[in-house]
Amino acid sequence: MTANNGRAASRHVVTNEGAAAEGKRKGTARLRPQYAHYAHITGWGMAVPERVLANAELSRLVDTSDEWIVTRTGIKQRRIAEGKETSTTLAVEAAQRALEMADVLPEDVDMIVVATCTPEYAFPPTACLVQEAIGAERAAAFDVSAACTGFIAALGIASEAVRCGSVGAALVIGTETLSKVTNWQDRGTCILFGDGAGAVVVQGSDVPGGVMSYLLRSDGSGGNLLSLPSIGAVRAPGVTGRLDHTIDMNGREVFRFATRAMASITREAVAVAGLTMEDISLIIPHQANRRIIEAAARGLELPDEKFYMNVERYGNTSAASIPLALCEAVAEGRVRPNDRLVFVGFGGGLTWGAIAVHWDVTTPPEVSRWRHLGRQTRIGFSRVRSLGRRVLRRVEGVFFGSQAAEVEPPHRGGKK
Repeated sequence: MTANNGRAASRHVVTNEGAAAEGKRKGTARLRPQYAHYAHITGWGMAVPERVLANAELSRLVDTSDEWIVTRTGIKQRRIAEGKETSTTLAVEAAQRALEMADVLPEDVDMIVVATCTPEYAFPPTACLVQEAIGAERAAAFDVSAACTGFIAALGIASEAVRCGSVGAALVIGTETLSKVTNWQDRGTCILFGDGAGAVVVQGSDVPGGVMSYLLRSDGSGGNLLSLPSIGAVRAPGVTGRLDHTIDMNGREVFRFATRAMASITREAVAVAGLTMEDISLIIPHQANRRIIEAAARGLELPDEKFYMNVERYGNTSAASIPLALCEAVAEGRVRPNDRLVFVGFGGGLTWGAIAVHWDVTTPPEVSRWRHLGRQTRIGFSRVRSLGRRVLRRVEGVFFGSQAAEVEPPHRGGKK
């Protein structure tokens, strides 16, 4: 199968034609692809809140200045979610853009993996909220929690599922609203974090390329260096204990860990992929801090130009930072067909990981107005069907709820 809309042949998904024909005759659901050998990124999209918080405005909240922040972090501004903007709404927007670029309909998505440490709910998973919102009715959906390494973990999981043939098309999203868990009186952390989301579509192919290696590491002994307490972490005893839902970080120790981890895992991922550092066109790192990235570049003996950086515009967006950077790198022409890339991240846990990618996708032309309208119409129908299922559950509850079997509590003392 040849590429369409300017895409490389990586959109070729290997299928079993005989089994597919049998499925059509029996009216069964579409079948999964066979072993696809390679997992290619075929679409990408991003979303950021409209609100921009510049350093000058931040300096009115805490004792800091634009010069102090830029010198130590390279950050000039960050985006802040307001009103109804959440990790879910940003994820949905990024996902829709990625699917449209890949020319993949929501009903053709088999898996949704969302990396986030700022979900709206402990459950349902953010991925399930995305699944309903975009109309991906047949997709499995779950979240991954690996802090700033989350996107690497999610992309690795999805890529392996595609490579083994259990998934034909996967949607991988990194989304965060860290502004909601930032202590805006702590100068050491509030200057760093921002909000946003990025997404990629991964599809199977028998064309060599795509994800070439995937490595993930952890060291729980450093978990206290960067943490965000959740619903199970009570800071004071008793039922009135206060929950402290803000980021706590030992900046000096995290800096030392990050510079070492980024350099070592990058080398390892490149070697596992059968490449050398000279083969790498661009490294897209987690956008935590410009000084960390520059230190990693020195450790790898590479020029800063080999590393894509947009931390000055968005700050540290945790699991969203790598896909955000990828989207902008492609838009700026920093990523071209046949490039070898490395995505590398590190974060709380401690966790760190890297993925080497053979980028063989050309940016497709814009989707026509009518095709876009058709996609939105199909998504609208999916939402109507989802609403219908909710109404049906309520009706069933009214008419059949009284007939449900009740489990009696155990009687004490052996007598009723």
